[in-house]
Parts: sequence; structure tokens; C-alpha cells
Amino acid sequence: MLPNIELHRLNGTKEQSIDYANKVLLVVNVASQCGFTPQYKELQALYDEFHDQGLEILAFPCNQFGGQEPGTSEQIEQFCTTNYGVTFPIFQKTDVNGSNAHPLFQYLKTAAPGLLGTEAIKWNFTKFLIGRNGQALKRYASASTPASIRADIKAQL
Repeated sequence: MLPNIELHRLNGTKEQSIDYANKVLLVVNVASQCGFTPQYKELQALYDEFHDQGLEILAFPCNQFGGQEPGTSEQIEQFCTTNYGVTFPIFQKTDVNGSNAHPLFQYLKTAAPGLLGTEAIKWNFTKFLIGRNGQALKRYASASTPASIRADIKAQL
């Protein structure tokens, strides 16, 4: 089950993962200069379609893969809003691997391991689906488009 973890939005507002209890969550490590960055458009489309039914998309910018998220919080927010009209929550820049990995990603990597049981996240736009009960259900690789996991999300709503 998803532990209660402190989260920090781009603007510095503090939240707790428990604030998203009884929601279906899609947690994504994102980047502004990645080949997968256009997935923001499909993520926003999923959010628009399913938010009222209980979906929350939690985006965590990450600069650990090729330095593809070099911006400040203000630059990241402006990029996402201007280019993709993002309205889902975006949190402060986060490490997802290594000794400084955010506790949320430490949990998710163990609860929903990748191919052949690997825990490390391989690239930006890795996605984790969490059910309403807080259970990590599935990990999706970067190349899995948000549209391709729509049915899995809908089944949880």
C-alpha cells in the first residue's frame, strides 16, 4: 500500500500522498527536453477525460536521464502550461534512482518492478498505475503512450 509521503509542488506547496487516497493515480517522471515529452499532450487528454471520475496524474520532473530537465520550477511550469496546457499536479524536480531517490519512487520501484524484476527506472516518462486502494498495480515503460494505457486506467475507475 502506498505509504504517506510528503510531496512538494513546483510552487513549493507541501502535500501528502494520503491527500490522494481513494483516487486512481498515474505517477510519471517527466522531462521537458525528452523525445517522449509530447506524451504530455496525451497525459492531459487522459486527465481531462477521467479526472472527474477519480484519476489524478502526478508528474515529477527528473533531470537524471541525459540532463533533459535542466529548468527551474518556474521554467518547467511555464513550459508545461504554454506548450501542453497541463493542469494536473507537477511536483518539484525529483531523483527517481540512486541514493537520493524520492521516497515515492523508492516505494514504486519495489512495488511494481520493471522487466525481469529490475527496479531501476530506465528513462523519463516511466509510468506507474496505482489503484484506489493505494496498491501499485503496474509499471509502463517510457515508450508506452498514455493512450495505450487508457483501458487499464478506465478499468480502475
